[in-house]
Amino acid sequence: MIGIFDSGSGGLTVLKAIRERMPSADILYFGDIKNAPYGEKSREELSRLTVNSIRVLQVRGATSIVSACNSVSSSLAISLFDVLGLAQQNLIEMVGPTVSCFKDFKRPILLAATPATILSELYQNAFRMLGTTIDTVAIPKLAGAIEFGVSAMDQERLIAAACASYDLKKYSVLILACTHYPLALTSFRNVLGDVPFFDPAEAVADRVKQQFWPREVGNGKLRLLVSRDTPQFRAHVTKLLPDASYVIEVLD
Repeated sequence: MIGIFDSGSGGLTVLKAIRERMPSADILYFGDIKNAPYGEKSREELSRLTVNSIRVLQVRGATSIVSACNSVSSSLAISLFDVLGLAQQNLIEMVGPTVSCFKDFKRPILLAATPATILSELYQNAFRMLGTTIDTVAIPKLAGAIEFGVSAMDQERLIAAACASYDLKKYSVLILACTHYPLALTSFRNVLGDVPFFDPAEAVADRVKQQFWPREVGNGKLRLLVSRDTPQFRAHVTKLLPDASYVIEVLD
């Protein structure tokens, strides 16, 4: 069974893309809404939450793990795999599949992400190894605003304030390096216009199929776990997975 975790609703974008490619895979999803958002937490907090999230999935039978949260990527150290008894080849994170899509790309890139993702410098280092020019823009509070249903107008204000000092014409693409951000794509377009956007969910889903198929063939069962139930999470599930059969369970 494939286990996917995120701080809340953002990882549903990755879940949707995986189900489109692997409809018969059994999937267990955990959204840690009680501790959301992750993007402004310390590295120590993120490590603790990452271990907890993976254990939630493991004890319920997931053996192939997908981290659908960019903010925790820096927490996925070798020591963590030892603690969890998890083989590295059984975990897929966001950074590697995303960067691989741009390996022959030499034009300037702008990457929008949470403060935690940008402070980790994982994306910056990976792109520099490719010889690609990359700038980053942190958008504090946006993931939480999306998660908890802050109005689109307020989301647009956060995006506009963060991007105000950037000359967007110099960039060939803007990578949405937080899985919550595609849920606010309309707000991004309203503020930034016709900038080309890149959603990493598709690249991650391609890597999941490449790495976990065909061993993860099942009955297409979908089970959703949350640490806190919210109407916003349910609305995102309905929008992204309109034809899916699923149950939502709230963990104590």
